[in-house]
Amino acid sequence: MIIGIDLGTTHSLVARWTERGSELIANSLDEVLTPSVVAVDAAGRVLVGAAARERLLTDPASASAAFKRLMGSEGDIRLGSRSFRPEQLSALVLRSLIADVEATTGESVVEAVISVPAYFGDAQRHATRLAGELAGIKVERLINEPTAAALAYGLQQGTDGSRFLVFDLGGGTFDVSILELYDGVMEVHASAGDNYLGGEDFLDLLEVACIQDLSLDAPGPGDRAQLRARLERAKHKLTVEEQVQVELQLYSGVRQWSISEARFASLAQGLLGRLRIPVERALRDARLSAADLDEIVLVGGATRMPMVARLVARLFGRLPLRHVHPDQAIAMGAAVMAGMKARDVAFDEIVVTDVCPYTLGVEVCEETSAGRLVDGLYSPIIERNCVVPVSRVQRYFPIQNGQRLMRLGVYQGESPSVLNNVYLGVLEVPLSPRPRAENPVDVRFTYDVNGLLEVDATVLADKRHVRLLIERNSSLLSPEMVAARLEELRHLKVHPREDQANLALLGRAERLYAEALGELRAAVQAAMVAFRAVLDGQDPRLIAQARTEFAEELEALEMRLG
Repeated sequence: MIIGIDLGTTHSLVARWTERGSELIANSLDEVLTPSVVAVDAAGRVLVGAAARERLLTDPASASAAFKRLMGSEGDIRLGSRSFRPEQLSALVLRSLIADVEATTGESVVEAVISVPAYFGDAQRHATRLAGELAGIKVERLINEPTAAALAYGLQQGTDGSRFLVFDLGGGTFDVSILELYDGVMEVHASAGDNYLGGEDFLDLLEVACIQDLSLDAPGPGDRAQLRARLERAKHKLTVEEQVQVELQLYSGVRQWSISEARFASLAQGLLGRLRIPVERALRDARLSAADLDEIVLVGGATRMPMVARLVARLFGRLPLRHVHPDQAIAMGAAVMAGMKARDVAFDEIVVTDVCPYTLGVEVCEETSAGRLVDGLYSPIIERNCVVPVSRVQRYFPIQNGQRLMRLGVYQGESPSVLNNVYLGVLEVPLSPRPRAENPVDVRFTYDVNGLLEVDATVLADKRHVRLLIERNSSLLSPEMVAARLEELRHLKVHPREDQANLALLGRAERLYAEALGELRAAVQAAMVAFRAVLDGQDPRLIAQARTEFAEELEALEMRLG
């Protein structure tokens, strides 16, 4: 089976394509949203999802969230005494989603279409595919998140000549794509975005404001986790309420704080300004104005904030489409692409194209009129927003006569100086010693539909051919390191799927115990003791009944806590 996965910063979802359309698959807690959180418990066993999120609140040093923002970067993430790469943590989330599908359908998952932000660079895309490999599945196809959202909305079934803008603001990333439909082809004209702008940044604003308003000392890890959890709930309430009251159970005591949606919007003016920049760039690159667009589509959980909806309405002078759940659209679209990849007959007449969101090129030197060489300059080979797959070639010459080696630094970005662009790798091209004018080298960049780059160089004088595998980027793993990481994951003790619901409830109870005081704390502990006693009995029927009662009891205790 081929499935579609939205591997998100805050939550992840999985769906499959059926004859009835995209079908979201629920996890062991009967929820379609699985928190993108991984933790290690006191016994050294791995928790994923809701249970890990609860542990993040009670023992932040043993858990990690928002690691999607670190994909493709160097360095490990420590969870207690263990260390993990971002790709490994993502692989553990993928494994959890795959287990949910296989438990629900009884079928084996062999391949997945995984969504990525349109503005993800080469290293981040390779890291995403590696996460799939570490999870034990094939990932041949990545789909840009705005394109997936367009498929979820069924925009490919619209009127010929229709133009759409997809505005995708998730937990950690922001993407904009402009698409046009004609003759059964859904073509992306332009993409832009910001890989470090999302709902988490709006939460940061609330955290800073709360600490300043209450004159709190810098909170420790435990207090900060509790603070952010309460503020996250407040942020959600502000999507439907004009003002919210927050009660903070800190180690220093109980504190009250309130904030209005109007003040929140005022605090966020800087972030809202950053949202405008990619929108304007995408329109400019597509050579369109806001009036040329037929529909605006909002996706991503952070678009539920009223301030974002108001910004979009001001930018485009109309109300956006919102009839598909903003948290679910991307996974549903990834499932559509999975159906297309499986060659489902429902898609016989549909073609989807995408674009390369970045300019890709090499580092060069140029000679001034005074004969001085200026290095570190950027020479584009593939300009941003070219339709993919795309292949472009440029010709370069050695710097000196008799030069025996040409080093071609490969970069992505929009700056004329490579210092301000993202380094991807280096291609070393051996040369036979000749006069520089007689030793040209053709450099070809090929960028595929998954956003992966191949670089080829041909020395024309002797037909020598050299190829660069961007997998050698220092921020990614060598084949030997991949094998080692796979071996590590095989030996990890991961809690069975059937335990996840119980562990999530116990983690929630431990978090409530840490937040509560006095009589309420005693009630939480009594409920935990009673539930653990039933678990020790190992009777599935009694455990299921006790789990329902325990969840209801925790809900009531949480309401009392406020």
